Amino acid sequence: MGGLAVPDLDEVRAFTARLRLASADGDAGLGIDLLDAIETLKSVGCAVQAVITDDVATSIRHDREARQLPRSEWDRGIASQIALARRESPNRGGRHLGFARALVHEMPHTLDLLRSGRLNEWRATLLVRETACLSAHDRAIVDRRLCADSGILDGVGDRGLVARAKALAVELDAAAVVRRHRKAISERRVTTRPAPDSMAYLSVLMPVEQAVCLQATLSRDADSLIATGNSGGRTRNQVMVDLLFARGTGASLASGVPVSVNLVLSDESLLAGGHEAAHLQGFGPVPAGIARHMVADAIDGVAETTLRRVYSCPQSGALTAMESQSRTFPKSLKTLIDLRDRTCRTPWCDAPIRHHDHIRSYGNAGATSADNGSGLCEACNYAKEAPGWDARPLRNPGRTHLIDLGTPTGHHYRSAAPPLPAAAHLRAS
Repeated sequence: MGGLAVPDLDEVRAFTARLRLASADGDAGLGIDLLDAIETLKSVGCAVQAVITDDVATSIRHDREARQLPRSEWDRGIASQIALARRESPNRGGRHLGFARALVHEMPHTLDLLRSGRLNEWRATLLVRETACLSAHDRAIVDRRLCADSGILDGVGDRGLVARAKALAVELDAAAVVRRHRKAISERRVTTRPAPDSMAYLSVLMPVEQAVCLQATLSRDADSLIATGNSGGRTRNQVMVDLLFARGTGASLASGVPVSVNLVLSDESLLAGGHEAAHLQGFGPVPAGIARHMVADAIDGVAETTLRRVYSCPQSGALTAMESQSRTFPKSLKTLIDLRDRTCRTPWCDAPIRHHDHIRSYGNAGATSADNGSGLCEACNYAKEAPGWDARPLRNPGRTHLIDLGTPTGHHYRSAAPPLPAAAHLRAS
């Protein structure tokens, strides 16, 4: 590249260490120049990561092909290795890998703009996303029309960029766009994610006409209740949420939630006014006062409420172990693992637990126990079955459950289970 020497790993690490010291020293003009230069650096870094990611994946696939492994094994676990190196979830690792393949093999002009700093990672991702339904030939046409000249997208906002990419995609292959829409409909789903102040976002991915109809119906009925004086002093937004809950569950707000919900809190928080946060499975930390209120509401309502005692180490909050002679994990042991691990145990993956896995395989004398068990999402469980992966539980007396995860490239990552809520005076001792 222009006669410049290719930096080795030590030089990259040394520059990273020096960059930490960068400062504008109160000079606003210098600060703006530094922001611009660092933004360019981020884009260049993203482009280099894409090239290296594709190179890593190609190298692993060629090695497995040379060893005459089944074709189904060539790609297994690669995205997970990329994710671990980037300290992100396997799902994002798969996106990074797909992004890299698209740029390197089908969108060279987009890659060049990214490498020059004229395009940032997010905008490059939008271009890759909006052309995903096209053939490699048509995708290359969009790439050339939008990115061959660096001035074409200068000053164009993200929405404008997406609109141009969509318009070209429809022009080149309208049928592919229709097929993508049909596929999107098949992927409709409902998800939740935490929000501030012990609230949650309920997200519904559905066809646009259904979403607009649902919003309009809730708005109309909320307005009707307010107009007739039956809103109970609630705002329009509050009434819409309450209507959605009532219609979605078939129950009123006062009748409790008629499904199994695991709320884990210390006995001190439940019974003695303690302040240690509880943990709501599938959501995260909940303040002790709100947790007590949730328990009281459940007991007062018509929903069945069960109190289960779970014992943990007073110092670390780690759950006590349970053993089984069965090859598969019995229901009670699965529950214990779910409560201990909360989400997938692969580092940086917070996907819901779908599989209860032997860390050291059953066929390799691995016990069916809490110590040798871990909760994994489906993708991570399949990834670790690829050649070269290794996992083992680490002895960690008096502390939370610990796993050592080894990858085919010889890198190792550790995963520690989160501590359970414990009384404050025990944690301080």
